[in-house]
Amino acid sequence: MIYIDPPLWPAHDTCFSHLVSDTSLEELHAFATAAGVPRRAFDQDHYDVPEHRYEELVRAGARAVDGRTLVRALIAGGLRIPARERPASLVHPLRRRWDSLVPGAEEVGAELLNRWGEPHRRYHDRRHLLQVLEALHTLGVTDRPVLLAAWFHDAVYDGDPGRDEESSAVLAESLLPEAGISAGEVAEAARLIRLTAGHDPEPEDRRGALLCDADLSVLGRSADAYDRYAADIRREYGHVDEDVFRAGRRTVLQALLGNGTVFRTGRAEALWGDAARSNLARELAALVPAGGRPSVPEGSARAGRANRG
Repeated sequence: MIYIDPPLWPAHDTCFSHLVSDTSLEELHAFATAAGVPRRAFDQDHYDVPEHRYEELVRAGARAVDGRTLVRALIAGGLRIPARERPASLVHPLRRRWDSLVPGAEEVGAELLNRWGEPHRRYHDRRHLLQVLEALHTLGVTDRPVLLAAWFHDAVYDGDPGRDEESSAVLAESLLPEAGISAGEVAEAARLIRLTAGHDPEPEDRRGALLCDADLSVLGRSADAYDRYAADIRREYGHVDEDVFRAGRRTVLQALLGNGTVFRTGRAEALWGDAARSNLARELAALVPAGGRPSVPEGSARAGRANRG
């Protein structure tokens, strides 16, 4: 069943309703597609729809309910995104991790958390930071330069590939000495941050491989979690024309699938490789229009670099 609550949530000079399913995200996406609701309106477990569409969506079959009933339906269907997947709820657990890694550097940690919480971020936010840190833990990483690089790798994020990573590395070079980190560790952390621009470390670069694998670990999550990630990436690049985005996204997915193995370390490949290939192939199939090989719009190469994982 599809549910919609009243348009009571103000933003962008109007009010919005929430559109959800109590059955599956597939049902929700199918309903939204049929009703002409753009995919960029999807936000983790619901679509945000402006009030002028409310009556139309009710006529299309969405059941009109109050907000509490909508949330209960979402929970009952097992589709409610837990608190740990919501950026605003992650400040305290992330702060504890930072304080453990770099004791006595609270101000640097606060600046990082503020940066990771910037409102324009939809995927590269505190959730992504926590996912990368947890992936490194799963891979058995305790090496401080790698962990520091994880904290800084998207600390500057303006959607400008290459320049974002460079600016993040420069930020680390500026702030980490203030936190008492040695010059050698600062240099190594900055080197690793710059590697995340292309996720292509040298074969003997174990630290680089671990950081890049952790950064891409989202590719090997469950199908629903992957779909939320892909939707968040699209929202993050909402300013990019749809055809350009899709062409760029195809370039990224084809490159990730083209090597046979998605991850550089055996442990990461064993943990996430099969799921990643399945997710990437499924998204790629959805992006390729029926009837042949799509043309490549001007600007898609840059979009491809921009909407990498």
